[in-house]
Amino acid sequence: MILLGGCAAWSLITAAAHDGRPEGVLLAVLAVAAGWAAGRVSGALFPVAAPCAGAVGAVGLAVLSPGLSPGPTAAGPAGHAGATAALLALATGAACCAAWAARGPAARLALRLLAAGIALTGAALGSVTGCAAGAAVLLCSLAAGAMPHRGLGMAGLALAAALAAGTVWALAAGALPHGLGEALAGRFGPHRVELWREALRLSGRDGGLGVGPGRFGELSGTAAGAVPPDGTPHSAPLQQAAEQGVVGVLLLAAAYGWALHALWRAPRSTPLVLTAGAALTALAAIASAGNALSFAPVTAGAGLLAGWATARPWAGEGVEG
Repeated sequence: MILLGGCAAWSLITAAAHDGRPEGVLLAVLAVAAGWAAGRVSGALFPVAAPCAGAVGAVGLAVLSPGLSPGPTAAGPAGHAGATAALLALATGAACCAAWAARGPAARLALRLLAAGIALTGAALGSVTGCAAGAAVLLCSLAAGAMPHRGLGMAGLALAAALAAGTVWALAAGALPHGLGEALAGRFGPHRVELWREALRLSGRDGGLGVGPGRFGELSGTAAGAVPPDGTPHSAPLQQAAEQGVVGVLLLAAAYGWALHALWRAPRSTPLVLTAGAALTALAAIASAGNALSFAPVTAGAGLLAGWATARPWAGEGVEG
């Protein structure tokens, strides 16, 4: 909670320095904190039912919510499509966590089939990213059952998140090999790559404080010229670098690291905590190349999943099976 308070305080400091608008950051911090608290309580009382209900609710939100339903660009992780993909990844992780917490092979099989159905929902919605992220979380969950020690798994997840963020950063800086850079730029589209490059240029104006939260859309010609106007660079690390400087980037990375550390120390079974870590890592990868963290349901869902995976069930460890 101290770290989340630091994120909120730094957004207020940078906003005061550059007349920024910290409301979006404050809402995200509040959503994570509320989700974490609700997840800890509901996970202690209902270690299977709570994440199962959350998984179904997240899928329903991704399918039915007008603000999140995928449009023609749902194949990529930008904008609403990124939020849809993130919700599907979190929902798959929640279903897999419920499976590891359930008693008996029949219940576990049913919940894993639910997780597979959630991943396939991404394909039905036209969200290739959501389908791939859900499938990756499901496969990681199945592989976690054969991993005796969680430390190595957490280190691998952290490396995967760092690789995703570093690739986006290197593409924006033009530091990738020519062939790889062209292939990735074609995959993400020239508009989004130009947004990333402008975010990197803006981060150079004031590396300490950034240009102020919520001000990227005002200062970016590419964002202002989009139809409709686009207020973010569609990359959480680059947005933090541009709007809140290097401290903002470090706080964002620390928040993810804190979640993995909490999972590493959690009293739950190793497969369950690694499953939750895989889902949060999928969210981190999507957020590195998209706008998923701008949506309160996504940030609240991340907090809920972390809370469920770190809660100690009141019925005792026997519920883990």
